Amino acid sequence: MQPTVIIIGAGFGGLAAAHHLREAGVTDITILERSDDVGGVWRDNTYPGAACDVPSVLYSWSFAPKHDWSHRYARQDEIHRYIREHAEQSGLLELVRTGAEVTTADWDEESRQWTVTLADGEQLRADVVVSAVGQLSRPSIPNIPGIDSFAGPSFHSATWDHDVDLAGKKVGVIGTGASAIQFVPEIAPQVAELTVFQRSAPYVVPKPDSTYSTWALRRFSLLPQLHGLTRTAVFHLTEQLNKTLDDNGRLADLLHKAWQVHLRLQVKDPALRAKLVPDYDLGCKRLLFSNNWYPALSRDNVDVVTDAITAVEPTGIRTADGVLHELDVLIHGTGFAATEFLAPMQITGVGGRRLHDYWAEAGTQAHLGISVPKFPNFFILYGPNTNLGGSSIINMLEAQAGFITKAVARIAEAGPIAVREDTARAYDEEVQSRLGHSVWTSCQSWYRDASGRISTNWPGTVAEYQKRTGRFDAADFEVVAEVAAR
Repeated sequence: MQPTVIIIGAGFGGLAAAHHLREAGVTDITILERSDDVGGVWRDNTYPGAACDVPSVLYSWSFAPKHDWSHRYARQDEIHRYIREHAEQSGLLELVRTGAEVTTADWDEESRQWTVTLADGEQLRADVVVSAVGQLSRPSIPNIPGIDSFAGPSFHSATWDHDVDLAGKKVGVIGTGASAIQFVPEIAPQVAELTVFQRSAPYVVPKPDSTYSTWALRRFSLLPQLHGLTRTAVFHLTEQLNKTLDDNGRLADLLHKAWQVHLRLQVKDPALRAKLVPDYDLGCKRLLFSNNWYPALSRDNVDVVTDAITAVEPTGIRTADGVLHELDVLIHGTGFAATEFLAPMQITGVGGRRLHDYWAEAGTQAHLGISVPKFPNFFILYGPNTNLGGSSIINMLEAQAGFITKAVARIAEAGPIAVREDTARAYDEEVQSRLGHSVWTSCQSWYRDASGRISTNWPGTVAEYQKRTGRFDAADFEVVAEVAAR
């Protein structure tokens, strides 16, 4: 008898898991999506200029390759449309329940099933639960005194308020990360004044972006094998980027030189250029790609402020030098609560163990980023230590989906299973040891949690991760009866 499966989240990961499970013959699948549509981050992030920083040839599922991206780096609306169209055409959309926000999931030791509770109080039962909520789904608003006192419109880039007209306004942007470098150049020409509050300058290198010619798209369409070869070549190139960002590999010097030349060519003002020099090693924080970030900051109506923010006031932002920067609109380009995995959901396993309590004690961890001891039949996509410094996360998500499918096959044979504590501990020790030698330890970033632990990133290549998740070892798991007895 095939287990029943609930998947939480209908983005790239959740839909990939549903696809792989369905291909393996699992038919009782429900995908719970809190929003009104599929797409995950590509549904939510509609800010001006939103686009992918992974080459589009890599940015599709292997089981549904897209040959006709309009740009070498796909735009948000096109990615969202791709996700939705495939979900509709493949029948995956029929498995999705929208407006279904999960608040809790509790393991019932008597029935050996999960009880999943929705925000409206409805309860569902399933043998297997897969969390596919991702690392970048909950916007992070900085804890600044007076943050709620601002009198004008204020919003996060991931919840962009398109009803706010920025034309002729004094606009403040907090943050200089991956979202800000995309929307700031788009809004800078519209606004009267733009003040960018920068805590730490990012490394920004040229983005080799352009539209695909009609002939190039035709070749991909007529010769799918050419698209496959191109995808493979780009994959291997991004694997070199993963190595570089992990252990200061062979591309590090080249990227550093590219950043230096990019900055010098695009920023002529020495004072501004000095503000835009990072104070950490390349790769410690997310490497950014843009051709128009530096020109945007060089505009006469744009000011880069590096003094620390001390408070938000009704009329603007006050900085440590005592200056009040008057604003009409405040935009947070402050990223996501990436290390608060699965929050605000509460997950309770064997013996009443709460997942967040366990992580608070042992550090946020999961075997292969997927399984946690004493949480039977519970699996995580894009879990702890599965993020990448480079390359496409879709490859990681598909590897995880394949592993989970093998685990569900084992569950169908043996009943509920959970990863062994010794297996999970040994894996975590290995990962943390390897991370200890990476460039990510040399600064503070969103890759680290409050304790300083790097809980987001994977310390190897995608190929290594694919190999490790490509095989399901039953010896690494124990049946629920053994778990409950301890």
